[in-house]
Amino acid sequence: MNGNEPEAGARPPRFSIIITFYNQRDFVKDALDSALSQRNAEFEVIVVDDASTDGSQGIMKQYRDAIQLVCFETNQGACAVRDHGASLATGEYLVFLDGDDAFLPWTLDVYERIVKEKQPKMILGSMSWFEGALPAVQPGEAPQEITLVDYRDYLQRDRGFGHSASAIVIARQPFDDVRGWLLSSFPAEDHDLALRLGDAGRTIQILAPSTVLHRSHANNTVNNIPACLSGVDNLLRRERLGGYPGGARRRLERRALIGGVVIHWTRRAAKGGLYRDALRFLVRGWPMAMAAVIRRLAVILNGRQPCETLKI
Repeated sequence: MNGNEPEAGARPPRFSIIITFYNQRDFVKDALDSALSQRNAEFEVIVVDDASTDGSQGIMKQYRDAIQLVCFETNQGACAVRDHGASLATGEYLVFLDGDDAFLPWTLDVYERIVKEKQPKMILGSMSWFEGALPAVQPGEAPQEITLVDYRDYLQRDRGFGHSASAIVIARQPFDDVRGWLLSSFPAEDHDLALRLGDAGRTIQILAPSTVLHRSHANNTVNNIPACLSGVDNLLRRERLGGYPGGARRRLERRALIGGVVIHWTRRAAKGGLYRDALRFLVRGWPMAMAAVIRRLAVILNGRQPCETLKI
């Protein structure tokens, strides 16, 4: 997967924002406006419509040359359209944004500060959930500092992270090295990508401020519990087949991260009244869940990776 080469002598932008959507007419304008209103960083915006049938494409006309637009004639699926957007990107870092989410006004300022200071392979953004209209941002609300954790790589992560494609920023080379998003990994594709990048190098997790507004609505994938259980089953299968990096030496770390997901979705299934599904799922994933418990106890005894603060 190779991005387009910039014109001779031209400096590539720092960030390529890749916005993908399917039938999100009511939301996608918020996503685009939030991307285009970023202030100081160098970026390009690539928008991929996955064959929407709700008139979403009509909204795109008002943006003209401000975006690079691709419209598929047949539905390809979230992973395929993200990969296509990435294939067009020229930026140093790929910043994904789903069409029902939005950036906060300072998002790229935060990412830029981290890139300049840390040169990470991956940044894990901080999400805030909301319903309905975008929350208003008041004048003077822009953050003055960033609270973060600097991990050697993703597998070292010892704090919770609200996984979403919209909260992951990836340096171009490692993304290409793992061949991007896997078409067969949806849902749980964001967990899968992060695990395949598990030992790619320095990973920064942002604890504050929030960088992504994650919209809660009836069609959120997380509301389809059986599909999500199936997606996590794919993670279990790939781990057992040796599909994630790190070998035996990093097995506990990998399995602890997957086990946290197993515990989460077991609880969600039980809370949703899917008791048999929850039990069967826990039986399949119990070694990973046990690894998560062991890792949690180790963190309690030894402490977490310390936080750092960067001034913006």
